[in-house]
Amino acid sequence: MSTSHRAAQFEKLFKILRKYYQPIFPDPNQPVLDHLLRACCLENASYQAADTALAALFHEFFDLNEIRVSTVRELAEVMACLPDPTAAAQRIKRILQHVFEESYTFSLEELRKGTLGSAIERLQKIDGVTPFAVAYVVQSALGGHAIPIDSGTMEVLKILGLVTDKDVAAWQVPGLERAIPKSKGIEFGSVLHQFGADFTANPFNPKVHEILLAVQPEAKDRLPKRRSPPPPVGVDLSPRGPAASPASTETSGASPTAPPPSASSQPVAAASAQKPRKTRGRKKKTPQGNPPSSMPTPSGLEASEAHRSSSEGREGEKSIPSGEIPAPPGKELLEDRFGASSTSDMGQDAPLSWKSKHPPSSSKLSKKKPR
Repeated sequence: MSTSHRAAQFEKLFKILRKYYQPIFPDPNQPVLDHLLRACCLENASYQAADTALAALFHEFFDLNEIRVSTVRELAEVMACLPDPTAAAQRIKRILQHVFEESYTFSLEELRKGTLGSAIERLQKIDGVTPFAVAYVVQSALGGHAIPIDSGTMEVLKILGLVTDKDVAAWQVPGLERAIPKSKGIEFGSVLHQFGADFTANPFNPKVHEILLAVQPEAKDRLPKRRSPPPPVGVDLSPRGPAASPASTETSGASPTAPPPSASSQPVAAASAQKPRKTRGRKKKTPQGNPPSSMPTPSGLEASEAHRSSSEGREGEKSIPSGEIPAPPGKELLEDRFGASSTSDMGQDAPLSWKSKHPPSSSKLSKKKPR
């Protein structure tokens, strides 16, 4: 990008930012160290959040020495309104420690007495100072011409195409001080910082995107985009085969039927059908008066005996020749089958079916009652 085109882009950015933000002018009469501490809170944060954090810091702690000896965690808890309170607390603690070890006081007013170049060199040597803090102190306290740039502002300028990756690595914005005069430096730095703070707070803010597109319409492809959330665990997103439409089934006249089960699934289904259902709790006991359904009842025994006797009779009829009448079983046959004593006890008139079901009583048998 040429120098003239870059200067025109900065002027256009300044003109558009004036419509959305109001500049905030710092008090140049405040101590230099106060400006430096405010810069530590103001980096990547809004003016309101920085002033609130700094006021809470001075309210909770007695003086700067107590802030210096406090832990980073304690300071961060007080400045919780900042986007990154831990980083701000580390900067403040390191700066106060460095300033105290140099002069055993908390003052940097000697920077106003020397030249601007020597003051910048002194500021850059302080432990915990960032380029944004140096530029802010030079502009607001020392009366120099420097535009403070933090990471949010640098990202905005990169989206607009005003800086390259090489410029970001060197933390430089070529042509910025030349395009913006010193008389407008504080105003431009204030509105530009507010724009960068809004971008840091929410890169997808519609207001931020509107300003970016108003300055550079070609930056649409470089705008930050939301990432799609990952798919939930266990969800199959693989494409499936084409399913038959209902219209095609209606025209063909065939009713949609489910595919026949495979041979491997049939044994599994049969096993699951034969598997008894599990019951919770104690099993129900069968009462003694009612026999279980699997045991045959006396009426069933009589019916089965009658069926067996009838089948035996049919077999006997087939083996006996025609014209002959079968003789009833004699006493010898009964004695051979049931014993002589049993035939005498039962008598001749006892039916065969009753004898087969009720064997004769014997003294050797137990007299215990059946359960």
